Order: sequence, then structure tokens, then C-alpha cells
Amino acid sequence: MRFSCGRCGKSYPIDGLAYKCSCGGLFTLRKEGKESVDLPVSLGETNTPLLRKEIYGARVYFKMDHQMPTGSFKDRGSVVLVNKLKEMGIGEVVEDSSGNAGASIAAYCAAAGIKCHIYVPESTPAAKLKQISAYGADIVKVPGPRENAAKAAQEAAGKTYYASHVYNPLFFEGTKSMAYETYVQMGFPDTVFVPAGNGTMLIGAYIGFKELGFLPRLIAVQSENCCPLYNKFYDLPDAEPKPTIAEGIAIAHPPRLEEMASAIRESGGSVMTVSDDEIRAANETLRHMGIYVEDTSAVVVAGARRHFKNGINNMRKVVLPLTGSGLKT
Repeated sequence: MRFSCGRCGKSYPIDGLAYKCSCGGLFTLRKEGKESVDLPVSLGETNTPLLRKEIYGARVYFKMDHQMPTGSFKDRGSVVLVNKLKEMGIGEVVEDSSGNAGASIAAYCAAAGIKCHIYVPESTPAAKLKQISAYGADIVKVPGPRENAAKAAQEAAGKTYYASHVYNPLFFEGTKSMAYETYVQMGFPDTVFVPAGNGTMLIGAYIGFKELGFLPRLIAVQSENCCPLYNKFYDLPDAEPKPTIAEGIAIAHPPRLEEMASAIRESGGSVMTVSDDEIRAANETLRHMGIYVEDTSAVVVAGARRHFKNGINNMRKVVLPLTGSGLKT
């Protein structure tokens, strides 16, 4: 396995400190044949349930990824990335996160015996900080928006391996498993709604379904208060981000924005935005069904509701991934 620049094609070793190409391009993963990552380090992650329900007059399938070991779908990426780090003998890493990825990386690093430093925005919810700390990770709080935490981690990456859930394509090698599981559980879906911040689920789903030979329509859902992908996809001017209750996808400048937009276009999908009020209403619907997730997870339900409310109900097999537990908020 090697990293390859998506812009110029230059090759890099996966155990090096570079997290992007010297030309500024981001890495993709280049594999020889059917190379895969062994997973001796495990926290018991397994196939998450696919729950069939009726909401807003339509049938949907909830992919219950909030039931992963640390309460987030990010465990899919962390188990692959951290196992590869351990195999390569890397003993210390840095990562930046608004909460879920940091907790997930911290947990798997603890299991692997890897020292971990997590850079987080000062606004990160206390419950998520408590979880990261519980795994023994060093927490570095960074003032300002989410991007500031990323910049601080990248500065530290000059001396320590950057176990990024955004820049390191080994993470997507894990998140693609959602597509494989969904296929085994129900066959190919017609449509998959995904919450879109940095695009870790979106890109993983795209890679996984492409490898399986069928790409469903991918519909990315963002908060109307922070929607760079929506603006990019529809050629709208950039807008100043505002606070949103969907803090897990409040990413004003996602590094893989072009890649995200390209994946959606290829799938014949779209991007939509929802308001905080719509997100609250969607989460209330879930709670009344006995499902407890964080607001970021509920954006896909809010997006589906908008589709169904507008009479767009031509999707026979709709998957709504629920990405993070409500216990984290």
C-alpha cells in the first residue's frame, strides 16, 4: 500500500509524516491487488443493525451506526487506521476532531498501546471531552472555529504521525464498510442520505458502493447555517458560517470538498440543507421511536422528511445512517 496524490500522482509511503502532497493535493490509497489491513486490535465492532421503519409516510432503513463501540460510525475508520499504524510500529499520533473522531481514535489507540494527542475546539461538548480523556488521550483545546484545531494538529504533525480522519485515506478504507454491510443486509439501496461535514461517511460510502459495482444516489445533508458543499455543488457564493446544533458537521472549509461534490454528481445525487428547527423536529421523531442520537445524526431524517414532504417519494429502498449516539451530547 502507498499513498498517491490525487492531483499529480506522486507516490508517498503510508508510514511517513507527510499528510498531503508537496503540490497541495490530497492523498488517495493505492493498493496492489487485493491488499487489505489485518485487524488484531478490536473493540468488538461488528455489523450494526439495519432497522426498517415507517416515517413521514415512507419506508426507510436506519443504519444504526450510533451503536458502534464508542457511539459513532467513526469506529469504522479508526479500527482500520489504528491497526495499520500498529503494524507499522508507529507509537504516537496527533489528530484533530470536534469530538467523535477524537474519541474513536483515542479508544483504538488505547487498545493498541499508541500514545495519542487530540486537538479539539474549545466549544467541544463536555461529554465528548470526558470520553476522549477517559481513554487516556492528551487533549489540547484550541480557541476559535473547528479549522483552528486542524491547523494546530497539522503543525504538530511535523514531528508526529497525523492520524487524520480527513487527510489519511486509510480512514476511508474503514468507513467504506458501511456500504458492504448495507449490501449484505438488504441488497443495493436506491438512495442513501448522509450527513456531510468533512465527508468521511460520504466518501467511504462512495468508495464502498463503487467497489461493489453499484452506486446508489447519494444525498448529502448539511445545516443551512454551515453549508459549503451545498454552495459548491450549486455554484453559489460562499457564505459566512453560523452556529448550528449539528456541530459535528459544522465544517466551513472541508479539505475534500471537490472530492465530495464529484462523488455526489457521479451518483446522480444532490445536496440539501436543513434548519436547526427541522433537525430538532427530526430528532424528536426519532426519540418517540425509541432511538436516541445526537443532533448531527438527525440531519438525515430532517433531509428525508423534506423530500417526502415535497412529494418526492420515488425511492423504494432508502438508507438513513444514524452516525452518533445521543449519549455524547
